Amino acid sequence: MVNKTIIVSNRLPVKIVENNGEYLLSPSEGGLATGLGSVYKKGDNIWIGWPGIDVPEERQQEVTDKLAELNLIPVFLTPDEINLYYEGFSNEVLWPVFHYMVTYANYEQTYWDFYQTVNQKFKDTVNEHLREGDTVWVHDYQLLLLPGLIREVQSHVTIGFFQHIPFPSYEIFRLIPWRDELVEGMFGADLLGFHTFDDVRHFLSAAARLTTAKISDNVITFRERQIVVESFPMGIDEVKFESLVSDPAVVEQIASLKETMQERKIVLTIDRLDYSKGILQRLQAYELLLQMHPEYIDHLSLYMIVVPSRDTVPQYKELRDQIDQLVGNINATYRTLNWLPVHYFYRSFPIEFLSALYATADICLVTPMRDGMNLVSKEYVASRTDNTGVLILSEMAGASKELNDALIVNPNNIGEVMRTIVQAFNMPVEEQATRMSVMRGIVKKFDIHLWVKNFMDKLEEVKQLQESLLTKFAVRVVREQMAKDYVAATERYIFLDYDGTLVGFNGDLEKTAPDPELYKILETLTADPANRVIIISGRRNQTLEQWFGHMKLDLIAEHGAWQKRDQEEWKSLPLLTDQWKQDVKTVLDTYTDRTPGSFIEDKSYSLVWHYRKVEEGLGELRANEIINHLKVTVADKGLQMMPGNKVIEFKNIEVNKGKAALSWLYGNDPDFIIAFGDDHTDEDIFKALPPTAYTIKVGSNISAARNYLRNFMEVRELLKILSASTAAQLK
Repeated sequence: MVNKTIIVSNRLPVKIVENNGEYLLSPSEGGLATGLGSVYKKGDNIWIGWPGIDVPEERQQEVTDKLAELNLIPVFLTPDEINLYYEGFSNEVLWPVFHYMVTYANYEQTYWDFYQTVNQKFKDTVNEHLREGDTVWVHDYQLLLLPGLIREVQSHVTIGFFQHIPFPSYEIFRLIPWRDELVEGMFGADLLGFHTFDDVRHFLSAAARLTTAKISDNVITFRERQIVVESFPMGIDEVKFESLVSDPAVVEQIASLKETMQERKIVLTIDRLDYSKGILQRLQAYELLLQMHPEYIDHLSLYMIVVPSRDTVPQYKELRDQIDQLVGNINATYRTLNWLPVHYFYRSFPIEFLSALYATADICLVTPMRDGMNLVSKEYVASRTDNTGVLILSEMAGASKELNDALIVNPNNIGEVMRTIVQAFNMPVEEQATRMSVMRGIVKKFDIHLWVKNFMDKLEEVKQLQESLLTKFAVRVVREQMAKDYVAATERYIFLDYDGTLVGFNGDLEKTAPDPELYKILETLTADPANRVIIISGRRNQTLEQWFGHMKLDLIAEHGAWQKRDQEEWKSLPLLTDQWKQDVKTVLDTYTDRTPGSFIEDKSYSLVWHYRKVEEGLGELRANEIINHLKVTVADKGLQMMPGNKVIEFKNIEVNKGKAALSWLYGNDPDFIIAFGDDHTDEDIFKALPPTAYTIKVGSNISAARNYLRNFMEVRELLKILSASTAAQLK
């Protein structure tokens, strides 16, 4: 059976209207529908979403059947659900917060209740169609909980999620009362996509601060799963916009527009009615231009299209009234008999008319206060087949990261926007051509089809990454084989790291002393004459002596600088020096003074800077500063600098857990070797031991070890199983 792809979004890519009691379907012309058409129209692939109208229950089957012909599956929503989940939570909580308009947010409990209910409803529909091996691609902020809900039902399914609006900084996002649930819902995906790297950074920051997830670069490890967060700047159907310009109907419109405008230059703006689009500020900049530079009166006109949107909502109605008033004032003040400063249209237009405007406008003004991508800027560029025209673009739009040959402005700076319109008005044709041809190349290459391909390819890559890591988990079969080999062996070497392997981590080093259970496990292991148990730790030799000196154990301290065989005295590695420590400690002291919660642990042949108790983010920042500051000193003095789990350790290069383990094995040939460790200092042991040895990494990171266990509790369980397997045989 062929695996299929299921696309899920709030709305289906069709418009449904009821005409004389019959439902009529017309496909949507949106960019997303175009790009994903290549996916959902193939084979068994489907698109799940709300059909856009309230369908009475008795007619739902009829609509379902009509949509099925187009590979579309409806999720029917009641008027209450639309009102509270969509208009409510999605557009009165998420939209304003994600666009940094927090004063407009309305944190109603009922909104959240309905948001959960509708996400569940979508999950139920997905679940009906989901088969083993299928891929699910969820779209946008209305369905943030959906990836997590699907993952609960089918833990191995492949899920991608793409957010089409910005993701705010942690300080803004944390204002949402249900922020933890939203992030964990998104964690259900294998791949999380955003338009820009800024959005990726903001999401990773929120994930690090709100959850227990481990984050390394752009990979999140949460509940033993790797989730990759990546930016995928969305493109448009470039071929469509380029070819529209030569369409006879469009050519006719262009001629008509040019005749109307005579020799005047056109400044074009196209937006949906929304407070994030910066429409008022743009009008203020244009008004300032006419005021400060009267020489431009009658030489340029602003064509402003505002597409109606939610104008029954108070904030939107108020915005519409303010736009009406400001346009009215500008036109009343500056109009002449033959010239209107602002041509304002509060309506939507067919794509042919927009194409004619794109092709005619000398300047396109795209200045949102905050926008995920903004495709109008790309549509304008694609339509400029003669390489003329100037794009003025807000630095707050995702598109500004790609189209940096546009004139980039801060939309809050009215004076700057005005001066940039003047610059655009006077830009020589040669410069226009240079800038526009570079931008057209980008828009052509990074079109909607490449965006879809890049996302799907990356999703497959992430799944392979996860599977390559999954192979390492010490599953029951592996543990049973270990127990068999353990029982059959006559001489065994058991290497055990301490912190993070036999005990959990604690900010206070003294609070991780061995507990009765650990002592009992070690006593059972050492009671077997075939076992040689070696604790190999970064701890001081005095600490290991105090904890384990009374037991029949071999001890290796400070990663090998100090060594003690059972019944013998401690010995240090020959030729080690600590002359270097003062220079390094002086630098570490300055960072410790600037970093509350950090401290230095001074061992005989090493120094460790700890930052487990430091505020999240600050510790990592300081650690990077220390690494950069000391890398030359470390190289000069023949030292090793080892960043670990919330620590950086400086030690002599001769000191190495791998070398220490090999010295223990020198002249011996045990038939069973097993080593456990959680840190990258333990990687030296894993690499040094022969391939027949069992090597086990604690924590699910990528490792040279053959297998991994999740935590120190699982290590203890395995040690109990091994020791019990010989005890059972002896009885």
